Order: sequence, then structure tokens, then C-alpha cells
Amino acid sequence: MKLRNITAVILSVFLVLSAFLPAAFAEGGSWGQINQDLGRGEDWRQIVDPETTAFRLGTAAPWAEDESVSIMDYGTYPSIDGSTVCVPLAMELARQHLGLPEEDPTGFVSFSTTPYAYERLIYGKPNPMSTLLSMNAVMDPAHPVDLILVTEPSDEELEMAAQEGCDLRYVPFCYDAFVFVDNTQNPVTGLTSAQIRSIYIGEIIDWGEVGGTPGSTILAYQRPKNSGSQTQMENTVMQGIRPVAAQQNYISDGMADLVQQIGNYSNAVDALGYTFLYYITSLYTNDSIRVLSVDGVAPTEENMRSGAYPYTVSYWAVYRKGDANTEAFVNWLVSDEGQEVVKAAGYVTLR
Repeated sequence: MKLRNITAVILSVFLVLSAFLPAAFAEGGSWGQINQDLGRGEDWRQIVDPETTAFRLGTAAPWAEDESVSIMDYGTYPSIDGSTVCVPLAMELARQHLGLPEEDPTGFVSFSTTPYAYERLIYGKPNPMSTLLSMNAVMDPAHPVDLILVTEPSDEELEMAAQEGCDLRYVPFCYDAFVFVDNTQNPVTGLTSAQIRSIYIGEIIDWGEVGGTPGSTILAYQRPKNSGSQTQMENTVMQGIRPVAAQQNYISDGMADLVQQIGNYSNAVDALGYTFLYYITSLYTNDSIRVLSVDGVAPTEENMRSGAYPYTVSYWAVYRKGDANTEAFVNWLVSDEGQEVVKAAGYVTLR
């Protein structure tokens, strides 16, 4: 593609989004939390036939102020937002159904991260940052988000939906492990569920109490309220017990932040944190962190499927009740063919 056309698209996106920019920049996004190449691998194969799929983009109309740029209608393909851990799946869905060239998925998949994705779906807000560079197109910036691929909702997000009268449907489409990580220099390679809860309510504060170096204070990192991993921590691990409020220095704004602090921070040997296994194996890697076993069980695929690993979780396809087109897309996602695509994106399928 000519540089002039790429520049025109980028400029046009910013002009089209002028009304949305404050919110968009405040929300940030998932791409800043990823340090791995998410391009299709050499063994990539086409599973879905883009010519016969029921889910495809609609028509393109010239953008009024620059006819070299188009505004693309979503057609029968849902507008998707979601959690950072689901970015590769959204890219693979676009490759499979839409037959996009490899220059497109990165711009087409514009995820705002978990709390903002729930907000957009519940309040009918659009995802105004999605583009198709190969077509010199921006996706319809007024089309509300139809589907989010996310971790489970927080109590606040459930309450938000209830207050708005938004009846949501939640469909699990894969497994993952919610994991605890420390630095490879730390001698501790595993913790029990009871020890983890005791650490995060402040009863255990010394690594020596859990098999580590005596006299070393545990630096227990947390995530902000309503982030996907913080919700998972509170719902799955703490089970209603409120963690001790972390000092500001020990709250990681993003998942990448947490990985860096545990892997690179000067006191990292004493740090403890939590995240999702898929994230630190596929999206943001660091050789200085270690995944801990929990109750003596490692978070392997086999242990996730069997339920032996205690913090096995699901990712969810969430949509509004009554949206028949998106419901059909989600039904496809959990079908045999859909699960094959989920597997191709590197996730642990439901079956």
C-alpha cells in the first residue's frame, strides 16, 4: 500500500474520532499490554470458508470529507471488544471469516480491556478505533459493540448491567489458568490456596513462612478494581474475603506492568503477583518470572480440563439477550468448527 494512502487512513481515523478521543485515550487499550508478534504462523490454515460463512462485513461508503477513505458497515459480522487475553482469538476470527490480509487484523482488532469492554456493551457504546488498512477503511464508528470476549464480570459490572436493564448472556468458550507468579530467583516454586489467601489478607508477610528466605517481606502485588485479573482474584481465589488494601506502589495498572515489576524490579525476588497463563505464555513473556503450582498442582492443559488445577477459569463470549445475529455467532464459536478456530489461536478448548 502506498504511504500516502496509509497516512490518509490514519489522519481520517483521528478526524472521524474527534468526538470520541478523550474517552478513547482515557481507556487506553490492549495493544500496550502485548510484547509478542501475533502474526499468523507458518502452519496457519484456513478453517472457515470466507465465501460461505454467514458472518461477513457489509458495504463500504465514501467518507464525506475524503473519498479515498471508506466507512465500512459491519454487516453480519459483530463489532467485538474485550479483554487483552482475547486479542489473538479476535484476530483469528477476523482472518477466518473475513479473509483479511495480514496487514489488517492488528488495526481491525481494537480492544479497550475488560472494564471498558463491559461498559461499551452495557451502554451500547461503539468501538471507534477499528480500521482496515488494506481497504483504506474505518469501521463504522457509530456502531455499538455487539460482542465482548472477556474474563468474568465483577460485582460492579453486574450491577451496572442490572441498573441499565441490560440482560446479558454469558457463554464460556475456552479454559485458562489463573496463576500466581514470582521471580525465578525466589526459592518458592509453589503455594497452597490457604497460604495465598493468608498472604493477601496480611496474615503471612514473610517468605520464610512459606518455604522461602526468612526475613524477606512478601511484596504482594494487586491489580486495580474491575480489571479482569483483579475480579478473578476476588471471585476465584479470595472467595468473598477482601484482600488487604495494597499500597499504591504495589498496584499494577496493566498486566504488563505486573510482569515487569516481578521480573525486573530491584526487589523482584520478594514479589508475588497474579495473571492468566495464556497472557504470560503468548502475549507478554518474561524469562525472569515463574508460574507457581497451587496445592501441588501445575496449571497444565490436562489439569485444567480435569479441574485438578484449583484456579481453572473460562473466558466468556458476552452479548445482549435478543441479539439474534450475535447469538448465532456465539453458537458457532462453541461449535466443533468454532472450537477448532479457538484451538488454532492457542487456547485450551472446551472439549
